[in-house]
Amino acid sequence: MIKLTMLSSAEKVKGQGVASAYRELVNLVEERLKSDIEMKINQWGKADITHYHTVDFPFYLSTFKKASRGVRIGYVHFLPETLEGSLKLPWIARTVFYKYLISFYKRMDEIVVVNPSFIPKLAAYHIPEEKIHYIPNFVSKNTFYPMTQSEKNSIRAKYGIREDAFVVLGVGQIQHRKGVLDFIAVAKELPDVEFVWAGGFSFGKITSGYDELKKICDNPPANVKFIGIIERSEMNRCFNLADVFFMPSYNELFPMAILEGMSTGLPILLRDLELYEEILSGYYTKAIDNKGFIAEIKRLKNETSYYHECSEKANRGAKYYSEDRLTTIWRDFYLKQVEGE
Repeated sequence: MIKLTMLSSAEKVKGQGVASAYRELVNLVEERLKSDIEMKINQWGKADITHYHTVDFPFYLSTFKKASRGVRIGYVHFLPETLEGSLKLPWIARTVFYKYLISFYKRMDEIVVVNPSFIPKLAAYHIPEEKIHYIPNFVSKNTFYPMTQSEKNSIRAKYGIREDAFVVLGVGQIQHRKGVLDFIAVAKELPDVEFVWAGGFSFGKITSGYDELKKICDNPPANVKFIGIIERSEMNRCFNLADVFFMPSYNELFPMAILEGMSTGLPILLRDLELYEEILSGYYTKAIDNKGFIAEIKRLKNETSYYHECSEKANRGAKYYSEDRLTTIWRDFYLKQVEGE
């Protein structure tokens, strides 16, 4: 029996994908790997493996107690370059934190990334490639799934949305890099479509562009609703009130929201980013700018056959990134660390 310790503070900050990815993995270990793994969370007893999900300073200090921590596995959810445009920090604080972040990753025996595009980026920080492993995010069908039409109508009523409306959903922290301004601009050009954004300012006023974005959220166009940070237990209902999932982000890793949308069968509309090509090719539709986004939403709204084609793409993606497949991958990965192969 492997003794595994999970170290994480991700769930202290609501509305961020790191917490969702952490919770899915914890649930997988508890429900599917309990015959192989004895898991403890945020405890300091002796472990065969310690899996670091966040980069808290007490966790960093614990890496120096190698005998107690066993194999140190670091989960990389962001790099310095992916944080640009997210938080508004003084340059000295930003510089110190970025150096600390890379130092934390270098303390790990093994690194797990959720997007293979991060492997060369980590290698550029002089982290050996043989220590870096790609294991994608996933969501459980027990958590995210299509609901009945009557249930969907009830959810729409709760949020003040007409049953017959065509609804486009955006999910994520309200930040410039998430493309919130483009989300609004597209909505303005499609007044006959309802746009809903689930998410908020998880990091408050230190969010980059907070003042500008807050004004927009407080006074959105008539066909746009900002419904704030939603508890994860409610998120499946949010996806089910929509007809399309739209994420116009400029910079991402492997957003949990995309997998959640796929798992509920929604067509997925994303910005045409290189980082999506290797992990999502064939599972989504894309555009390079607002003009393209508008054209895609119109087509999804008006062409039933195209809508079903894009929905089926999402279903294929959900099957590929299923909990069943990832259970095998995580079991093999953890066992390999202890066996020392």
